[in-house]
Amino acid sequence: MQNRNVEKKLAGKNTTDGAGVKLKRFIGTEQISFLDPFLLLDEFKNEDPKAYVAGFPDHPHRGFETVTYMIAGKMRHEDSRGNKGLLVPGSAQWMTAGRGIVHSEMPEMGIGVYGDAASTKDKEKLLWGYQLWVNLPAHLKMAEPKYQDIPPEKIPQFETDDFIVRLIAGDFEGTPGKAETHIPVHYFDVIFKGEGVFNHKFPKEFNAILIGVHGNAKAGGVEIAEGDIVVFGKGDGVQIEGYAGTRFLFIAGEPIGEPVARYGPFVMNTKDEIFQAFADYEMGKLG
Repeated sequence: MQNRNVEKKLAGKNTTDGAGVKLKRFIGTEQISFLDPFLLLDEFKNEDPKAYVAGFPDHPHRGFETVTYMIAGKMRHEDSRGNKGLLVPGSAQWMTAGRGIVHSEMPEMGIGVYGDAASTKDKEKLLWGYQLWVNLPAHLKMAEPKYQDIPPEKIPQFETDDFIVRLIAGDFEGTPGKAETHIPVHYFDVIFKGEGVFNHKFPKEFNAILIGVHGNAKAGGVEIAEGDIVVFGKGDGVQIEGYAGTRFLFIAGEPIGEPVARYGPFVMNTKDEIFQAFADYEMGKLG
């Protein structure tokens, strides 16, 4: 097996979104604007409620999917179709915006940390999670909106003597992830119990990244720290060294290979489709 080399390593970029929520952006920056099929990846992590309490009030989406994964705190979700839900530590939500939805994501005070890998003074006030945007192919951009709310106990785990793999999506060593995806995506939360090596073989055409969540890791001789994003080159798979307390997100997906037109909350294939999305939103046709 030819292991993939580290093609790029960067620290996440501090920014704000929503109603002023402080976050760290990994994809959707000047350095990594787009990694097909991934459009955006944010980490929201703060133990000061003033930095996140305003949350993400009503906003629209069309043409892609959002994947929210919580490590600490709670996120309450409501939308224009009357759907409601509460994400808790260790839970995930895979939302297919499709033809359009208007929703809100409002943080609430923490209730502990899933996996207990956090260097924070006040875990009860900690909000910590990640949101990934996954593109949809043209024939699915106007699909009906859909939600997959996955509680912590429903996420499958694969465990060895050295690490635990939580499978939000994709297959690892014959164990399938929980989420149903429109395109092939692997989304793993890998938590090391002791020193060891995580190996994963997957299709050569996939684009793949790693996000350092806690502790240190190493891939291809490159040291990876908390808050880093690593973009892997091409190959048969990855080999990642970890230690007691190491935790990272491994995410890979099959490129769609279609034109991307994006503006704010809308991601389509052409500028005309973006203009139509704004017109539909203004006329109340989303959701």
